[in-house]
Amino acid sequence: MNAMERSALVNTSTEGANVNIILIGAQGSGKGTQAALLVQSLGIVHIASGDLFRAASQEQTELGKKIRSYLDKGELVPDEITVQMILNRINKPDCASGGVLLDGFPRTVAQAQALDKGLQGVGQQIDLAIYLQVPREELISRLSGRYICQAHQHVYNIYTNPPKVPGVCDIDGSNLYQRSDDRGEVVEKRLNIFFSETIRLLDYYRAENKLAEVNGKQEIDHVHMEIMKIIKNWDRSPPK
Repeated sequence: MNAMERSALVNTSTEGANVNIILIGAQGSGKGTQAALLVQSLGIVHIASGDLFRAASQEQTELGKKIRSYLDKGELVPDEITVQMILNRINKPDCASGGVLLDGFPRTVAQAQALDKGLQGVGQQIDLAIYLQVPREELISRLSGRYICQAHQHVYNIYTNPPKVPGVCDIDGSNLYQRSDDRGEVVEKRLNIFFSETIRLLDYYRAENKLAEVNGKQEIDHVHMEIMKIIKNWDRSPPK
């Protein structure tokens, strides 16, 4: 999709719309790439729970201190605290005009239920959950070849999107490295968690008529175009 096609699709799909989207996908599904494209195309705010945790833990607020206490002990932050953190972010002015794209939360049905309850309290809802569907064997292949640049986290794949010079980022010239969670047993463990726990979110949002599934094996622009068409044609109803 070229810039003109993307612009036309944006203008017809999001004018006057305020949409809250959850992007669901296993590690290696292209979720980060699609999130960045949606932010650019929709003017939507990307809310990644990991980024919020790191930012909040540096603040001297009561919520920030609570989050830091869990992170310092290597413990999971309780769902009610995570939901409150996300609601605080959604209530900021930059989220008012276009909505938000949630990434990394919810991961379980219990978290989805807690998020729905919190959003209802502020007169909002999740409008759409988009699942990037990629077979497990494809995910393993992608992850085993994924490398990231040290300077700005640009992503490459030695099989499908290799750098021009092996081991060097095309954009900033920094060295490429493979994350520890893209290797061997760690990859298997993370995929096991996704396909045994997070995958249950599909049934939850399907029951609410909010689920859309996209073939994540397509070219990046084709996946993006399909997501944009889904958003354009989605029937959004007001919070119940």
